[in-house]
Amino acid sequence: MGVPKHRGTKSKRNKRRIHIFLETPTLVTCPKCGKSARPHTVCSYCGFYKGVEVINVLKKLEKKEKKKREKEIKEKEKGAGKEKPLTLEELSKKKF
Repeated sequence: MGVPKHRGTKSKRNKRRIHIFLETPTLVTCPKCGKSARPHTVCSYCGFYKGVEVINVLKKLEKKEKKKREKEIKEKEKGAGKEKPLTLEELSKKKF
């Protein structure tokens, strides 16, 4: 049975393990949308690969986009009623 004769130091341990690490994934920019994606894979943002649409991403996003737009329209309607036009005195006091 193998038993170590001497205790190894932290330095020796770390030198032995120097090649054990996580590598950063290689990323390329999608030519269609400009987002970063893994090479040789379909872009998860736009669904294109080599200039051809493989996945219809908009089909999945339609319901979410409708809800977002409805909220934006409601907020604009509420905000438009509350805001009053600023007078010249208020404009001069306002800091931009």
